[in-house]
Amino acid sequence: MQKIKLEGIFIPNITPFSQGNNIDEEALRKCIRFWIKGKVSAIMPCGSNGEAPYLTREERKKVIKIAADEAVGKIPVIAGTGAISTCETILLTKDAKDLGADAVLVVTPFYFKLSNQEIYRHYCTLLDAVDIPTILYSVSKFTGFALDPAVVAKLASEYANVVGVKYSEGDVGAIAKIIKLVGNKISVLAGTADIVLPTLMLGGKGAVVAVANVFPKLCSDLYEAFKKGDYEKAGRLQHRVSYLNEVLVKRHNQLSAIKEAMNVLGLPAGYPRMPSLPLNENEKKEVKNVIKAMEEPL
Repeated sequence: MQKIKLEGIFIPNITPFSQGNNIDEEALRKCIRFWIKGKVSAIMPCGSNGEAPYLTREERKKVIKIAADEAVGKIPVIAGTGAISTCETILLTKDAKDLGADAVLVVTPFYFKLSNQEIYRHYCTLLDAVDIPTILYSVSKFTGFALDPAVVAKLASEYANVVGVKYSEGDVGAIAKIIKLVGNKISVLAGTADIVLPTLMLGGKGAVVAVANVFPKLCSDLYEAFKKGDYEKAGRLQHRVSYLNEVLVKRHNQLSAIKEAMNVLGLPAGYPRMPSLPLNENEKKEVKNVIKAMEEPL
């Protein structure tokens, strides 16, 4: 199994679609170049912000291949391969490995509420089937339940291919517990922009930040300020990132709002895939206002 360094800011990158709902390959390539220029540590195609539940298996393969082509030799590609069933998760994970992904991000199965034992067995079956660095992923706002820290700890102790956990619950107490349990074995990553700095201060290794699609350098600057010990600057940057997150992720449909913000900045983010719809005019004004606020001196 290849090694991967999981530290820094990771982008759960969007998937640009044309108005006809097709994947816009050239737009995706341009966006990847922009994110790399923004000094992020890795891109994560086919995650929640990549609208993975709306993609077919063949479309996922296409997106991962494009990402691997553009990022090779520059930054790692961590492909989202989680699905509703274990068998599909295994298929998608094998696809990602074959296409050159450096690691995979695997969300807990969704739709049906599962027990801790069922979640544990799901991951065990996947980890036994595919040898690739794997990041566990908890995001209850999409799945309906949070990944139990005890399950994370058990998997991290039993499988060398478990290299990280993305915890998107926004619960600093739970993050602290996970870091205490597994922080010396795997990388603990904040999965929401509000707690990037708190997670780093607690011993986490980085964060997966949706708003980094729009302002990658702002987010990577926050990480770098922390690493340099400039906590005052890191705090100011955290406030700015949190404000972006409040508007683009919490207040509106994040798929639509993030793409709108990117489009305003001249980036070819395209359209959200239905059933998501573009923002209305009032929502677009709010997005423009938050982008304008980012131009003010730090």
